[in-house]
Amino acid sequence: MGRERIYTKAGDDGTTGLFYGGRVRKDDLLPEAYGAVDEAQAALGVARARAGREAELDAMLVALERDLYVLMAELATAPENRSKLTPGTTSVTTEMVSALEGRIDELSERFAPPTEFVVPGEDEVAALLDVARTVVRRAERRCLDAAPPPSLVLPYLNRLSDLLWTMARWQEGTSLAARTA
Repeated sequence: MGRERIYTKAGDDGTTGLFYGGRVRKDDLLPEAYGAVDEAQAALGVARARAGREAELDAMLVALERDLYVLMAELATAPENRSKLTPGTTSVTTEMVSALEGRIDELSERFAPPTEFVVPGEDEVAALLDVARTVVRRAERRCLDAAPPPSLVLPYLNRLSDLLWTMARWQEGTSLAARTA
């Protein structure tokens, strides 16, 4: 027997299947939300690819990309089936959000904070992290109705965008304002 085919044709009618069952239109708020997170994950991948395999940054980005799979699983589940999700594997946990806060605090100690608005583009990897940050912010907006409390998707995305800003500044090493002063 040959390989399983990637295409199923099940979505040809404009619907998509959800985790733990059910089908919705592809423009439903759930596919819009997890699709936006998917875009954020891809943006992280672009930053990771450009950064090369610098061990610390690569490990951070891979961990974040894996976390986004958890968010997508939660968002791809109909609200009535969310009780079936597994914390940390298919639903976001408080520990996942706290881990981002810890990473922000740790990285913030490694560079002088900017004293004015940041002008992106000082460094290519930092600029790509800034692009990823804006994609995460868009995902956060798309998730407002798809992940109401008690879901922790929104706090996670909010901290992730803060972390990406911090990572970009860390990659730059200093702010543009500090270099031109």
